[in-house]
Amino acid sequence: MNRPRARNALGNVLVSELLQALARLREDQRVRVLLFRSGVKGVFCAGADLKEREQMSNAEVGIFVQRLRGLMDEIAAFPAPTIAAMDGFALGGGLELALACDLRVAASTAVMGLIETTRGLLPGAGGTQRLPRCLGVALAKELIFTGRRLSGVQAHTLGLVNHAVAQNEEGDAAYQRARTLAQEILPQAPIAVRLGKVAIDRGIEVDIASGMAIEGICYAQVRGGCQDAHACEWLGQSRGALWPQFPKFLPTPWAPHCF
Repeated sequence: MNRPRARNALGNVLVSELLQALARLREDQRVRVLLFRSGVKGVFCAGADLKEREQMSNAEVGIFVQRLRGLMDEIAAFPAPTIAAMDGFALGGGLELALACDLRVAASTAVMGLIETTRGLLPGAGGTQRLPRCLGVALAKELIFTGRRLSGVQAHTLGLVNHAVAQNEEGDAAYQRARTLAQEILPQAPIAVRLGKVAIDRGIEVDIASGMAIEGICYAQVRGGCQDAHACEWLGQSRGALWPQFPKFLPTPWAPHCF
């Protein structure tokens, strides 16, 4: 994201550009991990563009919020692992964007929070749903009710981010740590990683018995490939080798979305 004058605030144009990029990347079979970062030093994303919203009618605001919520859903549903690298402020919709990602890395000096209640608003792009799923209901309520801002270190202590790192002179320490994390994911079997994401994301929404059934379905997608001799040979390649394009024997619906 690179919108310096607006501190990467999410307006109609940026939302459209992000949606277009996600649609394009979903179809790129080379994509194995997706990182979200900022090109603006000291800022990840300042949230929704309130100045732009002031110029909208009530109907237009409703449409915009729906589009913003749709963007977060598209990020959450992206088939490959997603990582948010927060090297600066991530407020309101900016934190909601990070919450839609699978993993979050923050600079220790980053500042984040769902601050909408301090402005007479409510988190409207998934914050009331994803924050309690991340931290638990009671803590999420406290953070939303108070509009509290957290440092990267505090966020890591609470479990809101996976890693907090000291900021460097370039101002991209979180991005560099996110790249290292991505490098740990890249050597792993891409089908297994993607199906692991499906099993967790779908399973967490249901009772454990149903979740175990979802896990079984996902496991069968991986194990089933080994009924084919070519699949066994492919799946048995060394971890350090580059994985080839996904073979045609992969069962649908997974094959079209495996990059």
